[in-house]
Amino acid sequence: MNLDTKKILKTLNPNKIWLPVAISMGFVAWMIISDDDFTPQKLNLVFQARIFPVILAFLVLLIKELAYIYRIRTLTDKDLTWTSSVYVILLWEFASAVTPSVVGGTAVAVFILLKEGINLGKSLAYVMLTAILDNMFFVVFAPLALLLIGDSSFPDFGGTLRGLFISSYSLITIYTFIMIFALFFRPRLFKWILIKITSIKFLRRWRYAAYQHGNEVMWASSLIKGKQKRYWFKIIAATIVAWVARYAILNCIVAAFTDGLVIADHLLMLGKHLILWVVMLISPTPGGSGVAENFFIQFFNTYLNEFTLGATLFWRLVTYYPYLIIGALILPRWIRKVFFKEEKKKPYVQES
Repeated sequence: MNLDTKKILKTLNPNKIWLPVAISMGFVAWMIISDDDFTPQKLNLVFQARIFPVILAFLVLLIKELAYIYRIRTLTDKDLTWTSSVYVILLWEFASAVTPSVVGGTAVAVFILLKEGINLGKSLAYVMLTAILDNMFFVVFAPLALLLIGDSSFPDFGGTLRGLFISSYSLITIYTFIMIFALFFRPRLFKWILIKITSIKFLRRWRYAAYQHGNEVMWASSLIKGKQKRYWFKIIAATIVAWVARYAILNCIVAAFTDGLVIADHLLMLGKHLILWVVMLISPTPGGSGVAENFFIQFFNTYLNEFTLGATLFWRLVTYYPYLIIGALILPRWIRKVFFKEEKKKPYVQES
């Protein structure tokens, strides 16, 4: 894996927050300009949100982050301190917010763990395992949610969105089970298959990368094996809590602007959020900026009506902008912490 410090620090550059903000605000400005019925009161309607669901949304956001912090500390067998765990999660969220999801943040996550004192093998193992846990939540719960709510969760886009969802779900499922097979059962066979595949003439340029990745998987597999059942229970439970909280934030925000929601409505919103998450996952923009706002409006306009634009801004304010701000604030301090550790000052001894 390429852990070029300069490239990774360039990815984590605080100045990168302006691009997603500009895209997001640009989309909102375009929505305002293109709406012939727009009045400033439409944005002011955001202040009519009910207080309790708003407070609940921030509380659920805190629960989500605490679950992620607990999970990474448990994953590392407490090799990370609580402070380091907070740094890792917030910087990881920041990296995800300033880069397109399609780019992936594996190298950044490994780099952050490495600088927090976790050796390379363990860092790779923990990041791979985290990806498997997160993907498995989606693989298991997406069809259950869609089974409960039916096809009504798909807006009418001529079947394009349904096809996109099915394709993305299939790819995520295939990738997840391949990684489970490689990490937990046959890492050596996985490496052999990668090398054989890249022996084909037009794939030979990737042979070294395949060889390297095969070694990484074998390395990670050796470190994951032998964990106790209690270890797995804790990290799986933390994963479920984190993802349920992630989805529940949106439900809280919609409830802040909408009366009379019932369980069926919340299940429908859950299904729509699952689809929205897939759309954001394959978005080419940093953190899904612009794309997320557009599809939020498409999915939840029927619930929000005149509150839609204000609720869209509020949703991003709660779920996205905090990571840009917090990441930009703590990143310089973290860099000083891991790159410029102060040496213990030796007592001055006057020569005689």
